[in-house]
Amino acid sequence: MTDYETVIVDRRDSVAIVRLNRVEKHNAISRQMSADLIAVIDELEGDDDVRVLILTGAGDKAFCAGADMAQAALEEGPADWSRDWAAQAAVRLARVKKPLIGQINGYAYGGGAVFALQCDVRICSDDAKFRFVGAVYGLVVGASRLPSLVGPAIAKELIFTARTVDADEALRIGLANHVVPKADLEPTVLKMAQDIAAHSLPALIASKEVIDIASGFRDAAKRENEHNTELRQSDEHKRRFRAAAERVVRD
Repeated sequence: MTDYETVIVDRRDSVAIVRLNRVEKHNAISRQMSADLIAVIDELEGDDDVRVLILTGAGDKAFCAGADMAQAALEEGPADWSRDWAAQAAVRLARVKKPLIGQINGYAYGGGAVFALQCDVRICSDDAKFRFVGAVYGLVVGASRLPSLVGPAIAKELIFTARTVDADEALRIGLANHVVPKADLEPTVLKMAQDIAAHSLPALIASKEVIDIASGFRDAAKRENEHNTELRQSDEHKRRFRAAAERVVRD
Protein backbone atom coordinates (compact mmCIF):
# COMPACT_ATOMS: atom_id res chain seq x y z
CA MET A 1 0.00 0.00 0.00
CA THR A 2 1.33 3.42 -0.97
CA ASP A 3 2.05 5.96 1.80
CA TYR A 4 0.13 9.23 1.50
CA GLU A 5 0.79 12.64 3.02
CA THR A 6 -2.71 13.48 4.24
CA VAL A 7 -4.55 10.14 4.32
CA ILE A 8 -3.88 7.04 6.42
CA VAL A 9 -5.06 3.59 5.34
CA ASP A 10 -5.56 0.94 7.99
CA ARG A 11 -6.17 -2.55 6.56
CA ARG A 12 -8.22 -5.01 8.61
CA ASP A 13 -8.36 -8.16 6.47
CA SER A 14 -10.91 -7.39 3.73
CA VAL A 15 -11.85 -4.00 5.23
CA ALA A 16 -9.88 -0.79 4.60
CA ILE A 17 -10.25 2.18 6.96
CA VAL A 18 -9.37 5.45 5.21
CA ARG A 19 -8.57 8.26 7.67
CA LEU A 20 -8.47 11.89 6.58
CA ASN A 21 -5.37 13.12 8.39
CA ARG A 22 -4.96 16.85 8.82
CA VAL A 23 -5.82 16.93 12.49
CA GLU A 24 -4.39 20.42 13.06
CA LYS A 25 -6.82 21.72 10.39
CA HIS A 26 -9.74 19.60 11.56
CA ASN A 27 -9.19 17.42 8.50
CA ALA A 28 -10.06 20.26 6.11
CA ILE A 29 -9.73 19.33 2.46
CA SER A 30 -6.56 20.71 0.90
CA ARG A 31 -5.40 20.26 -2.67
CA GLN A 32 -3.04 17.52 -1.43
CA MET A 33 -5.75 15.73 0.54
CA SER A 34 -8.04 15.70 -2.47
CA ALA A 35 -5.31 14.18 -4.63
CA ASP A 36 -4.38 11.68 -1.92
CA LEU A 37 -7.97 10.60 -1.33
CA ILE A 38 -8.63 10.10 -5.04
CA ALA A 39 -5.45 8.05 -5.36
CA VAL A 40 -6.30 5.96 -2.28
CA ILE A 41 -9.78 5.18 -3.59
CA ASP A 42 -8.35 4.21 -6.98
CA GLU A 43 -5.88 1.89 -5.29
CA LEU A 44 -8.42 0.25 -2.99
CA GLU A 45 -11.01 -0.18 -5.73
CA GLY A 46 -8.38 -2.00 -7.78
CA ASP A 47 -7.48 -4.34 -4.91
CA ASP A 48 -9.62 -7.50 -5.06
CA ASP A 49 -8.78 -8.29 -1.44
CA VAL A 50 -10.57 -5.14 -0.24
CA ARG A 51 -14.31 -5.65 -0.09
CA VAL A 52 -15.54 -2.79 2.12
CA LEU A 53 -14.21 0.75 2.69
CA ILE A 54 -14.64 2.92 5.78
CA LEU A 55 -14.11 6.70 5.61
CA THR A 56 -13.38 8.64 8.81
CA GLY A 57 -11.32 11.49 10.20
CA ALA A 58 -8.19 11.26 12.32
CA GLY A 59 -8.33 12.80 15.79
CA ASP A 60 -11.22 13.29 18.19
CA LYS A 61 -12.97 16.43 17.02
CA ALA A 62 -13.73 16.32 13.33
CA PHE A 63 -14.67 13.98 10.54
CA CYS A 64 -13.94 16.76 8.07
CA ALA A 65 -14.31 20.54 8.35
CA GLY A 66 -14.84 21.01 4.61
CA ALA A 67 -12.61 22.76 2.11
CA ASP A 68 -9.46 24.42 3.43
CA MET A 69 -10.57 27.97 2.74
CA ALA A 70 -7.43 29.47 4.24
CA GLN A 71 -5.37 27.68 1.59
CA ALA A 72 -7.82 28.64 -1.14
CA ALA A 73 -7.59 32.29 -0.13
CA LEU A 74 -3.83 32.26 -0.74
CA GLU A 75 -4.11 30.90 -4.27
CA GLU A 76 -4.57 33.13 -7.26
CA GLY A 77 -6.55 32.39 -10.39
CA PRO A 78 -10.17 31.90 -11.47
CA ALA A 79 -12.64 30.17 -9.16
CA ASP A 80 -13.12 27.19 -11.45
CA TRP A 81 -13.31 23.39 -11.19
CA SER A 82 -9.52 23.04 -11.01
CA ARG A 83 -9.56 24.80 -7.61
CA ASP A 84 -12.56 22.97 -6.18
CA TRP A 85 -10.57 20.19 -4.54
CA ALA A 86 -13.41 19.16 -2.23
CA ALA A 87 -15.80 18.67 -5.13
CA GLN A 88 -13.27 16.63 -7.09
CA ALA A 89 -12.77 14.25 -4.17
CA ALA A 90 -16.52 14.09 -3.52
CA VAL A 91 -17.17 13.10 -7.12
CA ARG A 92 -14.64 10.27 -6.79
CA LEU A 93 -16.30 9.08 -3.58
CA ALA A 94 -19.66 9.08 -5.35
CA ARG A 95 -18.23 6.69 -7.95
CA VAL A 96 -16.95 4.12 -5.46
CA LYS A 97 -18.45 0.78 -6.51
CA LYS A 98 -17.70 -1.15 -3.33
CA PRO A 99 -19.66 -0.60 -0.09
CA LEU A 100 -18.49 2.59 1.65
CA ILE A 101 -19.32 3.26 5.31
CA GLY A 102 -18.97 6.73 6.83
CA GLN A 103 -17.59 6.69 10.38
CA ILE A 104 -18.60 10.20 11.36
CA ASN A 105 -16.48 11.17 14.37
CA GLY A 106 -17.27 14.78 15.21
CA TYR A 107 -18.37 17.50 12.86
CA ALA A 108 -18.85 17.22 9.11
CA TYR A 109 -19.29 20.66 7.55
CA GLY A 110 -19.52 21.80 3.94
CA GLY A 111 -17.42 19.50 1.80
CA GLY A 112 -17.08 17.20 4.80
CA ALA A 113 -20.86 16.84 4.96
CA VAL A 114 -20.84 15.99 1.27
CA PHE A 115 -18.16 13.36 1.87
CA ALA A 116 -20.49 11.84 4.47
CA LEU A 117 -23.40 11.89 2.01
CA GLN A 118 -21.38 9.92 -0.54
CA CYS A 119 -21.09 7.03 1.91
CA ASP A 120 -23.63 4.24 1.63
CA VAL A 121 -24.13 4.07 5.41
CA ARG A 122 -23.36 6.72 8.04
CA ILE A 123 -22.65 5.66 11.63
CA CYS A 124 -22.10 8.67 13.88
CA SER A 125 -20.60 9.39 17.26
CA ASP A 126 -22.96 11.11 19.67
CA ASP A 127 -21.09 14.40 19.18
CA ALA A 128 -21.34 14.36 15.39
CA LYS A 129 -22.68 17.47 13.65
CA PHE A 130 -23.54 18.22 10.02
CA ARG A 131 -23.81 21.54 8.22
CA PHE A 132 -24.49 22.17 4.52
CA VAL A 133 -23.05 25.62 3.93
CA GLY A 134 -22.98 25.85 0.13
CA ALA A 135 -25.59 28.61 -0.17
CA VAL A 136 -23.52 30.75 2.20
CA TYR A 137 -20.71 30.68 -0.38
CA GLY A 138 -22.94 30.91 -3.45
CA LEU A 139 -22.78 27.23 -4.46
CA VAL A 140 -24.98 24.12 -4.55
CA VAL A 141 -23.59 21.66 -2.00
CA GLY A 142 -25.24 18.34 -1.13
CA ALA A 143 -28.53 18.98 -2.94
CA SER A 144 -28.19 15.97 -5.23
CA ARG A 145 -27.82 13.40 -2.45
CA LEU A 146 -29.58 14.79 0.62
CA PRO A 147 -33.23 14.51 -0.59
CA SER A 148 -32.98 10.73 -1.04
CA LEU A 149 -31.95 10.44 2.61
CA VAL A 150 -34.15 12.95 4.44
CA GLY A 151 -36.84 13.88 1.91
CA PRO A 152 -37.07 17.03 -0.23
CA ALA A 153 -38.67 19.34 2.34
CA ILE A 154 -36.07 18.71 5.05
CA ALA A 155 -33.26 18.78 2.48
CA LYS A 156 -34.41 22.22 1.36
CA GLU A 157 -34.56 23.45 4.95
CA LEU A 158 -31.04 22.25 5.75
CA ILE A 159 -29.54 23.62 2.53
CA PHE A 160 -31.48 26.92 2.52
CA THR A 161 -30.74 27.72 6.19
CA ALA A 162 -27.24 26.14 6.45
CA ARG A 163 -28.03 25.39 10.09
CA THR A 164 -26.19 22.79 12.17
CA VAL A 165 -27.73 19.33 12.61
CA ASP A 166 -26.67 17.40 15.70
CA ALA A 167 -26.40 13.62 15.94
CA ASP A 168 -29.84 13.09 17.49
CA GLU A 169 -31.57 15.04 14.75
CA ALA A 170 -29.46 13.36 12.07
CA LEU A 171 -30.69 9.98 13.32
CA ARG A 172 -34.30 11.15 13.51
CA ILE A 173 -34.42 12.49 9.95
CA GLY A 174 -32.50 9.64 8.33
CA LEU A 175 -29.19 11.38 7.75
CA ALA A 176 -27.53 8.93 10.17
CA ASN A 177 -28.14 5.19 10.19
CA HIS A 178 -26.96 4.82 13.78
CA VAL A 179 -25.61 7.01 16.59
CA VAL A 180 -23.35 5.46 19.22
CA PRO A 181 -21.10 6.70 22.05
CA LYS A 182 -17.78 7.90 20.71
CA ALA A 183 -15.85 5.09 22.41
CA ASP A 184 -18.03 2.53 20.60
CA LEU A 185 -17.88 4.15 17.17
CA GLU A 186 -15.02 2.34 15.48
CA PRO A 187 -15.85 -1.14 16.86
CA THR A 188 -19.47 -0.68 15.73
CA VAL A 189 -18.46 0.42 12.24
CA LEU A 190 -15.86 -2.31 11.91
CA LYS A 191 -18.37 -4.99 12.95
CA MET A 192 -20.82 -3.84 10.27
CA ALA A 193 -18.04 -3.68 7.66
CA GLN A 194 -16.92 -7.22 8.48
CA ASP A 195 -20.51 -8.48 8.28
CA ILE A 196 -20.90 -6.87 4.85
CA ALA A 197 -17.52 -8.19 3.68
CA ALA A 198 -18.69 -11.75 4.32
CA HIS A 199 -21.23 -11.48 1.49
CA SER A 200 -20.88 -11.70 -2.30
CA LEU A 201 -18.95 -8.66 -3.52
CA PRO A 202 -20.45 -8.74 -7.06
CA ALA A 203 -23.92 -8.83 -5.52
CA LEU A 204 -23.08 -5.94 -3.18
CA ILE A 205 -21.71 -3.85 -6.05
CA ALA A 206 -24.76 -4.61 -8.20
CA SER A 207 -27.15 -3.84 -5.35
CA LYS A 208 -25.46 -0.50 -4.70
CA GLU A 209 -25.70 0.44 -8.38
CA VAL A 210 -29.42 -0.40 -8.56
CA ILE A 211 -30.21 1.52 -5.36
CA ASP A 212 -28.33 4.58 -6.65
CA ILE A 213 -30.24 4.43 -9.92
CA ALA A 214 -33.55 4.04 -8.07
CA SER A 215 -32.80 7.09 -5.90
CA GLY A 216 -32.13 9.29 -8.95
CA PHE A 217 -28.82 10.38 -7.46
CA ARG A 218 -26.69 10.14 -10.58
CA ASP A 219 -28.70 12.50 -12.77
CA ALA A 220 -29.07 14.97 -9.90
CA ALA A 221 -25.32 14.94 -9.20
CA LYS A 222 -24.62 15.76 -12.84
CA ARG A 223 -26.98 18.74 -12.66
CA GLU A 224 -25.43 19.92 -9.37
CA ASN A 225 -22.00 19.97 -10.99
CA GLU A 226 -23.36 21.90 -13.99
CA HIS A 227 -24.89 24.54 -11.74
CA ASN A 228 -21.66 24.94 -9.77
CA THR A 229 -19.60 25.32 -12.94
CA GLU A 230 -21.74 28.36 -13.74
CA LEU A 231 -22.04 29.66 -10.18
CA ARG A 232 -18.27 29.65 -9.61
CA GLN A 233 -17.92 32.32 -12.27
CA SER A 234 -20.47 34.66 -10.72
CA ASP A 235 -19.55 37.81 -8.82
CA GLU A 236 -21.92 36.66 -6.07
CA HIS A 237 -19.93 33.49 -5.40
CA LYS A 238 -16.57 35.25 -5.63
CA ARG A 239 -17.67 37.91 -3.15
CA ARG A 240 -19.15 35.43 -0.70
CA PHE A 241 -16.25 32.99 -0.92
CA ARG A 242 -13.67 35.75 -0.49
CA ALA A 243 -15.48 37.09 2.59
CA ALA A 244 -15.72 33.62 4.15
CA ALA A 245 -12.10 32.81 3.37
CA GLU A 246 -10.96 36.10 4.91
CA ARG A 247 -12.87 35.24 8.09
CA VAL A 248 -11.15 31.86 8.27
CA VAL A 249 -7.68 33.39 7.74
CA ARG A 250 -8.42 36.12 10.31
CA ASP A 251 -9.62 33.62 12.90
